[in-house]
Amino acid sequence: MTMPLGYVASTALLAWCTFFAVVAPRRPRPLASMSFWFGLTLNEVPFLGILALLASTALAEAQGDLESPGAKATAAVALATIPGMAVSAWRGLRTDQVVGRALEQGLGTAWRDHVHKPLRRHRPWARILLLPGLMRQRNVERIPNIRYGDAGRRNLLDIYRRRGAPQNAPVLVYFHGGGFTRGAKNREARPLLYRLAGQGWVCISANYRLRPQTSFPGHQIDAKKVIAWVREHAPAYGADPSRLFVAGSSAGSNLAALCALTPNDPVFQPGFESADTSVTGAICLYGYYGHFFGGEPDETPSPNQPYAYLNPGAPPFLIAHGTKDALATVEGARNFVAQLRRVSDSTVVYAELPGGQHAFDLFHSARFEAVVDGVEAFAAWVLAAPQRTPDSAR
Repeated sequence: MTMPLGYVASTALLAWCTFFAVVAPRRPRPLASMSFWFGLTLNEVPFLGILALLASTALAEAQGDLESPGAKATAAVALATIPGMAVSAWRGLRTDQVVGRALEQGLGTAWRDHVHKPLRRHRPWARILLLPGLMRQRNVERIPNIRYGDAGRRNLLDIYRRRGAPQNAPVLVYFHGGGFTRGAKNREARPLLYRLAGQGWVCISANYRLRPQTSFPGHQIDAKKVIAWVREHAPAYGADPSRLFVAGSSAGSNLAALCALTPNDPVFQPGFESADTSVTGAICLYGYYGHFFGGEPDETPSPNQPYAYLNPGAPPFLIAHGTKDALATVEGARNFVAQLRRVSDSTVVYAELPGGQHAFDLFHSARFEAVVDGVEAFAAWVLAAPQRTPDSAR
């Protein structure tokens, strides 16, 4: 009796990744990094993991490869791993309820009464279960690599819009993550960009200069340049730049928050000080806001931290963060939300996602589809009733 090495290797890998997806240790730092790298994918697409384990076990059985003691032990490990994947799946499915409660807390229990446009009522389950990495939509066109600055490919942006050229569409400007050292405009949050574009928005995803090419405030200046470009050029693509939301993931969330908190600040607009860089609202996904690992903010925030720019005039914010985030702690997100609510006169919606890891926006997962639903609802509420500031948001 021979050992089915391929079955053993695949089962061991899936069991290993399931541990880091479900348990997701955040300390010490090496284990936290392993939680991210090994647990992220399976945490977002556990259904594919379950199908892979069941299919590989059934195939091994059909080929008569489960006769040896080692093979039987591997099959036992495979079956024992499935409940762990089910835990990940259950956490992702719970996100829908969590986002709903966050919207009620932040916008008020009657928030739907102030949204004039009906929101989506169903999810693309076939895509979530079988093709979570498929992004393109037939009704959306992507116009790539438009130059907004003079820094080569790091000053390029992509436009997503509905085919047929929308008119007077609201705008979403998105900044990618990567710790200011890596990343690109066509990686994260694409389900969000395609969804809103399909709903009639004009969505813009932009590169920006990274280290060592530049450091703060260079990244922020580029982000402001994108907004200034939108004000001047986006109407030609069917956009209404007076209704402009800024969004980002991880480091891009830091940029988005700073953009929202520093409208028209000349420090971040050298050479284009007269451009209007104010925004209608901000959407921050698993952001780093300038905190220590334990979640305590610096006593004196540095200029690259959103804490340094909190003010009563901040626009509405939606912030989403995973409880299992191994790279940007959920404690830091809680602290930022608490301080923003304490200072801002606008609404702050905070959704804390059960089991969510860093970079949860890479796939059409149950978790991120629920977050996108929340973003769409939040934006619709802000656009329909921008003057509302419910007490529950403070």
